[in-house]
Amino acid sequence: MKNSSRRGFMGKAFGAVAGVGAVASLYAMKRSWDPLPSVKAAGFTTLDMSAYQDNELVTEKWRGKPIFVLKQSPDMVKKAQGNPKDMNRLIKIDNDYFMVCVGLCTHLGCIPGYRPDTQDFLCACHGGMYDFTAEVTKAPPPRGLDIPPFKIDGKKLVLGETGPEYEKMLADGTTLKV
Repeated sequence: MKNSSRRGFMGKAFGAVAGVGAVASLYAMKRSWDPLPSVKAAGFTTLDMSAYQDNELVTEKWRGKPIFVLKQSPDMVKKAQGNPKDMNRLIKIDNDYFMVCVGLCTHLGCIPGYRPDTQDFLCACHGGMYDFTAEVTKAPPPRGLDIPPFKIDGKKLVLGETGPEYEKMLADGTTLKV
């Protein structure tokens, strides 16, 4: 009888140690899968929108992706006002309008080039074209360039946060979640 109670104790002790080890292993695996705090902090980029010039494309970087920022000139805004779909793609900060998008073609992920003289983007890989609001004007791209999540903070644009303007664009179908 003594021997069997010792075996029972040893079995329970082994089971308890194995259970604690399993929980510790799962915790360690979860911690290794979580992004580092430095990576989380890199998820936000703040752009000072007062530094941009009319019809001059600037490429910023956010989460390793190229972000196109194009301040719209008065004649570009006038053209866009003729098409409500184009105006929905523009971001208004103070009295200025900006086109902000991820600079990767929605067809195969190429980087389209901006042509300031014709105020459009050309994806040379397959001939896709976008207008100055990053809306498709010539196939094969299935949709306009994607707009990254943003929040307007005074004269600054915070990429990576979602504000009411971005939520409206998602709800309208102007862009997809990036």
